[in-house]
Amino acid sequence: MKSENDKPAPTPDEVLNELRALLAEAESVFGEAAAADRGSEADELRRRFEAAQERLTNLVETGRRKVTDGLKTADETIRTHPYQSVAIALGIGLLLGVLLGRRSK
Repeated sequence: MKSENDKPAPTPDEVLNELRALLAEAESVFGEAAAADRGSEADELRRRFEAAQERLTNLVETGRRKVTDGLKTADETIRTHPYQSVAIALGIGLLLGVLLGRRSK
């Protein structure tokens, strides 16, 4: 049985597009001068906005967790192989220096 949390996290573009659509709909609902009874529509928009806000918060938390895990893995790797890490950093620095030196000439 799948819950709502088992769904894959939406991409930032998907969340942004959904928020744009929600904003456009809100402007059409609240922008009309001859509004009769808009209570149920306003409640539906409010519910959708809160759901989008929750998904965006989950997306940010997922991203933060992945970055933290990546940093921990990199730290462990560097601590396990310090000389190899220094050699790789030196090689990358040398390569960037050569490339930037050629570009400036």
